[in-house]
Amino acid sequence: MATDASSRRITGKVQGRDIVLNGPLSKDEIRHKVWWWQIPHPETAQERKDRLHEYDSSQKNVISTLGGYYEVSDDSRTPEADELVELVYTELNPDD
Repeated sequence: MATDASSRRITGKVQGRDIVLNGPLSKDEIRHKVWWWQIPHPETAQERKDRLHEYDSSQKNVISTLGGYYEVSDDSRTPEADELVELVYTELNPDD
């Protein structure tokens, strides 16, 4: 997991899946990519497969930013999730 300031890229491991966030992204796009397993229906066959894959819940879900590592909550609607989205948005969109 790494962050590259020149390419505005943040990586993480969420629900056992590596994710990459390339900026610029909107807050909704960030939330969708980080909490991908909570995608509302209808979903594609690939999204369903990703969401239903086996996952070892003993591992933490984390995002790595320039500011450090942040744990991803299981629920995208918590205040902590909102703070993480805001932090990621700021790092991916520094000119806004």
